[in-house]
Amino acid sequence: MAKTLNPIAALLLSVALMLLGHGLQATLLPVRADLEGFSAIAIGGMSSAYFGGFVLGCVLAPYAVLRAGHIRAFAALVSLGSASAILYPVLNEPIAWALIRGSYGFTLAGFYLIVESWLNERATNENRGALMSTYIIVNLAAITGGQLLLTVINPEGFTAFVLASVAVSLAVVPISLTRSQQPAPITFVRFRPMALYRVSPAAIVGSLFIGLANGTNWTLAPLYARQIGFDKADVAYFASAIIFGGALAQWPIGRLSDRMDRRYVLIGLALASGTIAGLIAGFEPTSAPLAIATAGLLGFASQPAYSIAAAHAFDHVESDGFVETSSGLLLANGIGSTIGPFAASLLMTQMGPSGLYAMISVVMFVLAAYIIFRMQVRERPSARLHTEFDLAGTAQVGGVLTPELLDESSPHVVVPEFSPVPHVTPDAEAVAEAWETAWEGDLPDDIDITQSEADEDANALGDAGMDDKAR
Repeated sequence: MAKTLNPIAALLLSVALMLLGHGLQATLLPVRADLEGFSAIAIGGMSSAYFGGFVLGCVLAPYAVLRAGHIRAFAALVSLGSASAILYPVLNEPIAWALIRGSYGFTLAGFYLIVESWLNERATNENRGALMSTYIIVNLAAITGGQLLLTVINPEGFTAFVLASVAVSLAVVPISLTRSQQPAPITFVRFRPMALYRVSPAAIVGSLFIGLANGTNWTLAPLYARQIGFDKADVAYFASAIIFGGALAQWPIGRLSDRMDRRYVLIGLALASGTIAGLIAGFEPTSAPLAIATAGLLGFASQPAYSIAAAHAFDHVESDGFVETSSGLLLANGIGSTIGPFAASLLMTQMGPSGLYAMISVVMFVLAAYIIFRMQVRERPSARLHTEFDLAGTAQVGGVLTPELLDESSPHVVVPEFSPVPHVTPDAEAVAEAWETAWEGDLPDDIDITQSEADEDANALGDAGMDDKAR
């Protein structure tokens, strides 16, 4: 195991630091916004802006990597994330916070793209499971740890934002100092909803509805806990219980889905989630321990749903379609997550805090009804296509991880010819050809890489790259 993880230790450390700051912000911002007197609608708008920025980053971040290379794009994105984290108390206004939150969503999408491209290149058939599973564990642990930091930090004042910014800033250090050669393959997101719907209607509709429910729960749970009177520590425990419960459920629920039609499992998760959310809405928890336990149960039932929907989609496609399917499902989930928080905030304004879980309950019951309908019109995929559950390939992270190694001949995978540490001699015409092939069209007018720029970067850093290869 140590031999497998040593080459990516710096990368995993960067992931832990970045997501520690991310987890802290996720719990801190709704609490602080409520303390500042922001309305529930304003807080919901901030949450929607985050997911909107994430969706935009999925589409546009590959250009930053192609233009500057993985390490420099990574440094730029992390710097943007650090600046975002510290601007909130400076620009103390709801619209400004929504814009900042959107920029952070963009940053995180690019961060995931770079990290997961790196991991995919390091993975082999022998070590892929261990490597990707470790990445998912680090991801969940860091976010949960960041949420729990609020138990020991005062949400008022400047300190909490400074610590979030520092954690994000430090994420650039391990990668900047690594001697590992940066990877070549990156993936382009190509979202064709109708094509994906024809492949697996249950998966794409499921991803959209799961985003409506889970994205809303994850971002507005701290506000709910705050509005029913919990102190800052209990707010943090309530929010982190959702992630922790989901982490416990991923593997056993995934393995269960290997033994039957995954849609049965998805229906069970949706019904359980809808019931628990309905109970929370109808019988507001009167004690913090009860509320935290209920949040953990809801996380256990709801958080694995995306992975099951993704696994169901992979059962219907061949390996050469995994990249487009994974990216499409992530974007559908992101669109749902963008709509959900704002819609829930409107209900919270009308119904009080219980409006959040009333909406989640309705969404999950509608999802269950839709999957039941789909089972009447389409049979379970054949045993030949039914794949083994793979958490790394179906986890709700950046959407670049796939159940199979990346195929560089795929139209959705591009090997950059222009790179600060080039894999091949940079050639501007080859770069243009690769981009045009990936997008099946002309390059955007604002992108112009000249041969002289490519040669300049190659001469400046080529020796370092060759030395790295020699090692």
